[in-house]
Amino acid sequence: MVTVNPEFLVLAGGHPEFRATLNQADLAVADGVGVVLASWLLGTPLPARLTGVDLADELAGLAAARGYGVYLLGAAPGVAQQAAEALRQRHPGLVISGAYAGAPGPDEEEALVERINAAGPRILLVAFGSPQQELWIARQRERLQVAVAIGVGGAFDFFSGKVRRAPRWMRALGLEWLYRLLREPWRWRRMLRLPVFAVRVLLQRLRG
Repeated sequence: MVTVNPEFLVLAGGHPEFRATLNQADLAVADGVGVVLASWLLGTPLPARLTGVDLADELAGLAAARGYGVYLLGAAPGVAQQAAEALRQRHPGLVISGAYAGAPGPDEEEALVERINAAGPRILLVAFGSPQQELWIARQRERLQVAVAIGVGGAFDFFSGKVRRAPRWMRALGLEWLYRLLREPWRWRRMLRLPVFAVRVLLQRLRG
C-alpha cells in the first residue's frame, strides 16, 4: 500500500524506480488534499483524503479487533517502541509483533527481513521516509511474509508524541501541511514541489 501526496507525484516524475513502485502497488490512497483537488480538476474525482497516520491508526484498530500482529519498523532509535506502546494504549488488545529502528540500506536488508518474518506479523508499518520506505518494501515484497506492508512516513513520531499533529480543524480544512511548515521551517525545501505539482495539474487540465 502507498499513501500518495503531491511530493510523491513530482518526485516520481523524475525517478523511474519510484514511479514504477507507486504504479505497482496493490492499493494507493490520497495522502494530501492537493491530490484530491487535482483528481476533481482532471475529471477522476477521489472520495477523500486518507493520511498515512490515519491509515496506520485504522489498521492498528482492525488488527486489535481481529488479533493480527503488527510490526513497526523505522524512525529514530526508540521511537518505534514508543509508538508501539502508544498504539497498544489506544487499541487495547493490539498484538505488537515487534518494533525496531533498522535502516533502509542494502547491508541490513537480509537481517531485517529475517527479523520481521520470524516475528510473524500480518501488518508491517515502515517509517523510513519517502521514497526510501516504498522502495525498500518493493525490494523485499516477495520475501516478506506479511499480508500488508505500508510506508507511513512520520507516523511513529506522531504516535509517540515526539511531534505534535495539527489541530483537527486544520486537518479538516486540508491545512496540515501549513501547520507542519510553521513548526518545522526546514521543510520549506520540500514544499517547493507543491507549486510544481500545481503547474503540472493545470497543464494537464488545459491539454484536456
